[in-house]
Formats: sequence, structure tokens, C-alpha cells
Amino acid sequence: MASNAEKRNTKERKLNWKQLIVLYLHDWLFLLIAIFLLFLLLFRVIVVSGDSMYATLWDGDYLLLLSNTFYHEPKQGDVVVISKESFDDGKPIIKRVIATEGQTVDIDFDQGIVYVDGQALREDYTHNLTTREEGMHFPLVVEDDCIFVLGDNRGVSLDSRSPEIGQIDKREVLGKAIFLMLPGTNHNEQLRDFDRVGVIQ
Repeated sequence: MASNAEKRNTKERKLNWKQLIVLYLHDWLFLLIAIFLLFLLLFRVIVVSGDSMYATLWDGDYLLLLSNTFYHEPKQGDVVVISKESFDDGKPIIKRVIATEGQTVDIDFDQGIVYVDGQALREDYTHNLTTREEGMHFPLVVEDDCIFVLGDNRGVSLDSRSPEIGQIDKREVLGKAIFLMLPGTNHNEQLRDFDRVGVIQ
């Protein structure tokens, strides 16, 4: 008994070249639509604007974002993109998750050390120490369904240290930045460093 593949090959031999082109274009169109829908549901592309995550991320970096359609539980250390309507009309900002609901955050601004649940964080990713106060009072307990975020460039980042941003409701998280696709030029001050392409740590 002939297999499906053999039947298709026999059918294709009977088609002329115009019909074959239409057949293959039809298949490619459905494949492209499937890929498009997959990316629409799973991923987004985000461009970094500003220096708050330097040197982990540069101004102008193109990032692949795992959409909040499937990313619901931010974890400590995740780099996330946030849209907070009360801040800058909801313009997306990118920060690092430092603590999640129920955890206690404290910051020694004299020493520049961040503590979560009494443990000093080892923050090799930061560009500078956390010595800049922005108005929030510490220690602080992260509220239910919220996260506490900081930028890696602590000297310039406006983040959860500021009442202007404060704690982030999980519903305000657009997704997790997972891959650096195209490196930026840091305000055209540096050449694109393609060695930076890869998974975001």
C-alpha cells in the first residue's frame, strides 16, 4: 500500500511547474504565518533606551523578550521589561529583579550594599555601588504580587528606590529579556561589540 509521501510525490509529478510553484508558495505562506503567530504570542523585540542597565545592556541594544503571555513569575536576578502607566506614560523600562513578594529589602547606602532577607547580595553585574538614595524608606517588605527592581547602573538608574516607580505589580511586567540580538553603540560612543550577542545574564 502506497504511503502518504509516495502519493504526494506521484501527485506532484502530475502537476505542471506553475501548479508546483503555487503549491510550495502555499506551504511556505502557512509556515510563515505559524512562525509569525508563535513570535507574536511568545516573543517581542525591545530596544534599550538609556544607561540604567549599563554595562550589562547598552543604549541601542536589541533584545528578545519572552512575553508575559507565558512568563508570569519573575524571579530574583531576572532582567525584565516593565510598563508602569503612572511613570512616563507607560513607556517600557528595563530593570533587574532584586526581590519578590514577601522578601525584605534593605540597602546600606554608606557601603553601597543591598540586602535581601538579611543576606548581602553578590552583585557582579552592577556598574557601581548602590550609594544613591531616591526617597524610599528601608527596610522594605515587598508586597503581594509585586517585585522590587533596580538598574545595574545604580548611579543613574531610576528604579524601586524611588517613590516615582516604587514596587512593580507583576501585571506591569511585559516579559523577561532573554537574548541580546544586536548590540547597540552606547549613544554612538562605542563600536558594536558582537561578542556581546547571546543569552542575557
